[in-house]
Amino acid sequence: MEYKVRSVRPFIGAKIFELSRQFYLDLGFEEIPTSFKMSYFHLGDFGFYLQDAYVKDWIDNSMIFMEVEDLERHLEIIRDRNLHEKYPDIRLSKINYNDWGNEFFLYDPSGILWHIGEFEK
Repeated sequence: MEYKVRSVRPFIGAKIFELSRQFYLDLGFEEIPTSFKMSYFHLGDFGFYLQDAYVKDWIDNSMIFMEVEDLERHLEIIRDRNLHEKYPDIRLSKINYNDWGNEFFLYDPSGILWHIGEFEK
């Protein structure tokens, strides 16, 4: 049997749904509402579902890896958006240089940990 996968879309929760919705819009994602308690956020062909659902243990253990091209540019774009002024609970790291590639970390307003990285070529 051969799988013909078109996408993989994780579901993540939000402590305050409207706040998280606006954060992802400000980050640059496009939103497609699917119901009044859930939306699909995407950048091109890749995305995730944001739900109006909060379970602390789930949120505290959620991580997403987003592979990008030109990691330094992505970090610069995020910094230039001054998201920390509007969302004081978010955290953005510097780039960590690893043997497999490089990444930086971004915590959303609920505490979801995003690994934004670029693999070695």
